[in-house]
Amino acid sequence: MAIKTILVPIRGDGKGEGVLDHACALAARFGSHIQAIHARAQPEEYLPFGTLISAGMKETILQSAIANGEEEGKRFRELFNNYCTKNDLSILDNPPAPGNRVTASWREVVGKQATVIALRGRLTDLICVPKPDKETRLGVNTLESALLETGKLVLMAPALPAPHVGQHLAIAWSGSAESARAVSLAMPLLNTAKKVTVLEADTGEPVALAAAELVDHLRWHNIEPEVIGFKTSGNDVGGPLLDHASQAGADTLLMGAFGHNRHREFVLGGVTQHVIANARLPIIFAH
Repeated sequence: MAIKTILVPIRGDGKGEGVLDHACALAARFGSHIQAIHARAQPEEYLPFGTLISAGMKETILQSAIANGEEEGKRFRELFNNYCTKNDLSILDNPPAPGNRVTASWREVVGKQATVIALRGRLTDLICVPKPDKETRLGVNTLESALLETGKLVLMAPALPAPHVGQHLAIAWSGSAESARAVSLAMPLLNTAKKVTVLEADTGEPVALAAAELVDHLRWHNIEPEVIGFKTSGNDVGGPLLDHASQAGADTLLMGAFGHNRHREFVLGGVTQHVIANARLPIIFAH
């Protein structure tokens, strides 16, 4: 099995080209199709909340929102077309793809981006999103929806160049169901990686499935990984994990995303949150 479709949300945050760069770097290995999608806000969202306005004013606001949305969509579509031309991507609206060539398509829908990705992400092989902004938290909802509501691999792209994605893939291994699921979903990436490194944190707590067990599993898939273990406390795994991935020379980190439900809101675990906030390399998550 290969990564044949990659979903990429595009919006006016200035990160679209960087996310597409990461998607293309991965797509080149599989001849994947990149599905760029722009979610346009509902016109009603521009109406003032809790304020009485006349019917005429309401209609004026709605018409202005519709016109602005259409203009924004045209601008993003033009930027997307220019990107495809510059990077020699064939625009293809319907399958099948010709040969093993990277192709791309554009779709515009009305709705909140996080909601759109939660739905559309269920029928793709991988979702590529920008790393959320640390100060404004812009992009957090989209990342969490992709992680927690689709069951798919999610590539988080930092605002840095992407010469390679997954050529040297490091696995954050804890023996958990989430980390095991990440390995299973990412097997096409692991099988085509030039190098695989397993990172195992020793927190002093017992591990149900040690890294040696994972190595045996990967060898059945003709993958010979290197194992790097490091000691740390249970409350300080994220930082050392990123440090050791960098020291190993990995270009991408694969890990399970931990989360739980609190007051009907999904809250990502501490290690996941630290990695999201501080990663300087692409991270591929699975939940």
